[in-house]
Amino acid sequence: MLWVELEAVDAFLDAMEKGIKAKVAKAVVPAIDVMFQALSEFGAKVVPPKRILKMLPELFDHQDQNVRASSKGLTLELCRWIGKDPVKSILFEKMRDTMKKELEAELVNVTGSARPTRKIRSEQDKEPEPEAAPQAVGSNPSEECGPEASQEIDEYDLVDPVDILTPLEKSGFWEGVKATKWSERKEAVAELTKLASTKKIAPGDFSEVCRILKKLITDVNIAVAVEAIQALGNLARGLRVHFSGSSRFLLPVLLEKLKEKKPTLTEALSQTLQAMHKAGCLNLVDIVEEIKTAVKNKVPLVRSLTLNWVTHCIETSNKTVVLKLHKDYVPICMECLNDGTPEVRDAAFSVLAAIAKSVGMRPLERSIEKLDDVRKKKLSEMIGAPAGAPASGAGPGQTSGQVGSSLESSDASFVKRSAASMLSGKKPVQAASVNKKGGPAKSSTNKRAEGTTQSKVTKAVEIEDVEPAEMGLEEVESKLVSLIQAETISQLKSAVWKERLEGGLFSGHCYFHNTALSLLFYFTCVSRADFQWHLNVVD
Repeated sequence: MLWVELEAVDAFLDAMEKGIKAKVAKAVVPAIDVMFQALSEFGAKVVPPKRILKMLPELFDHQDQNVRASSKGLTLELCRWIGKDPVKSILFEKMRDTMKKELEAELVNVTGSARPTRKIRSEQDKEPEPEAAPQAVGSNPSEECGPEASQEIDEYDLVDPVDILTPLEKSGFWEGVKATKWSERKEAVAELTKLASTKKIAPGDFSEVCRILKKLITDVNIAVAVEAIQALGNLARGLRVHFSGSSRFLLPVLLEKLKEKKPTLTEALSQTLQAMHKAGCLNLVDIVEEIKTAVKNKVPLVRSLTLNWVTHCIETSNKTVVLKLHKDYVPICMECLNDGTPEVRDAAFSVLAAIAKSVGMRPLERSIEKLDDVRKKKLSEMIGAPAGAPASGAGPGQTSGQVGSSLESSDASFVKRSAASMLSGKKPVQAASVNKKGGPAKSSTNKRAEGTTQSKVTKAVEIEDVEPAEMGLEEVESKLVSLIQAETISQLKSAVWKERLEGGLFSGHCYFHNTALSLLFYFTCVSRADFQWHLNVVD
């Protein structure tokens, strides 16, 4: 855990990757448990889920049932951080049917989302967030801020890119798109659509592919045109920003094609245009000239559907983006309010309302003054608030203070578990809570000390927090009594090496691999000054 806290996550995962490849199952399970603990405590923003997702498939078919159980528990923990759907799409196809059914049953118990309970060292030094007002009775902080946390992880970042240009060359695509029969052209494009449906496409030279698709968008056969448009949508989703240049190249043709009244074609165009914007291929700030040209098209359907698409883009953009584009788009919409077609005027009103809802009425004040009372009233009704009332661009959710306070409140109830404890019927082992600064949890007791009195526990905590002084042999023994059984201490002092070894193993209760590890445990629980005493006793 210290590696993760010190931001050496790559080195930590490298070590765990070697650990899960060990031949002995008893060495594999702890490696899985440590990854589980790191993910559950620090979160998916610190511990990258992508590397863990790559390690899991080989563990699903492990011959040891404990390893399989731990791998299932780690999979369930991933679902809490990145969502069930991404985990299913990435891992489930690599599982046996039996394990799929078992995990499907366990996923029913995975609700809400996870929040980190520890901070990396660089974040510990930052000033804590100001405390917010206490939450209402009965509220569940995990459920309130959980969805936001899960949305921060993009499934696109979890998968490896797939090369589709090489198999496309072998599929007969280039010959098929030139065929005289429309069915052969459609079949060739359908092959591209299928290849491009992968979640992440490896970047490459798609310029020639886009030139072919540009021609096919205007194909006389509607089925071929629809297939070409759908292929473009898949390319945009898979390539994202790597498809920006091609999207700008194809945008005028797509907007012009909106004149078609065929529902299947219009639906395909709408989905592809929305996919291009959502994937970051198109930015409204960069395509102002293309929009100006489209809203002056002689076909009213092109004008109205173009404005409808602009409305969708604004509604799905954040406040910062809308603040940059409103100066260009408000004048365009004001001009469209005088259009002779009612659908175009309504679409222009929708764009203005979307801008107002995102950034408030201030950007529209000067323009609204030029409108008559009827249009002012209509715009106010569409916004859903009186004219001049600012609309918040921020979505519902907790403030930063609330997140900070809920993070601290969760510290007290933190439960340390193994990966297998995620499975139903497994009870987690209670552990001490983490400190408020977000550092490692400090344990003042262990399983052997659960039966001791409260005064002894308090005394042990004080010893841990104060820099120790030199202690005599009798004083050390008296302090060890609160942590270790007297029988164990006697065994460690014995002249017989077998008895010392048995004492180092905690009489069979703590399964350390050798006496040295036991001594390290005592060193951390008692004090640095006492460590040399332990060495003298055993040696």
